Amino acid sequence: MDEMAGQDGQDGQDGQDGRDGQERQDRLPSAELKAILEALIFASPEPLTPKQMYKVLGTEPKEDVQAALAELRKESEQRTGGIQLVEVAGGFQIVTRPDLHEWVRHLFHERTTQRLTQQGLETLAVIAYRQPITSLEIAEVRGVSAASGVLNTLLERHLIKIVGRKQVVGRPFLYGTTKEFLMRFGLNDLSDLPKVEDMAEALGIDAPILVEQTLPEEMLPLDED
Repeated sequence: MDEMAGQDGQDGQDGQDGRDGQERQDRLPSAELKAILEALIFASPEPLTPKQMYKVLGTEPKEDVQAALAELRKESEQRTGGIQLVEVAGGFQIVTRPDLHEWVRHLFHERTTQRLTQQGLETLAVIAYRQPITSLEIAEVRGVSAASGVLNTLLERHLIKIVGRKQVVGRPFLYGTTKEFLMRFGLNDLSDLPKVEDMAEALGIDAPILVEQTLPEEMLPLDED
């Protein structure tokens, strides 16, 4: 009986080892997994999030995907070519190096008229630092009338969006920044925004107007309709 039990135990162990070995064989080699990840990130029209990576590579252990991604990031940091892997808007994207942007603009013949005006940049900065905010509040912050054309331009370029209405008379729209805003300025999330003082100095405006202020209680909550 002991001999049979020993044999059964050995058979069970052999079977388990066989299954483990098969699982290990089924896993993609590290180099291939890294190549697949790089292709997915390059082909994705938007930053590819880890959640999307896990979904596409559903048969691969998450730790393998994470290891391959970490290796890709390390290689990107050491690369001296014209592209790089960056973490932006909650995902990963392959982009051209910032110092080469002027050359890339030549390729697409970007016109200076396509750039945001000073008024547009100031308005976008106020929204970014004090969102959610209404057009009237933007005007009060900037000390000048909020031109609807500027807001429309920012909306058309998908840099801002309407995030709700304020519970006050007239129920004015509330504006906030978008994922496109994060991508455009190379930010992973809003916590990556430059210091208020640095942004104000770059735009030539007073720093206090960018500082978020607590809204009066009667103006809350937001209505997401």
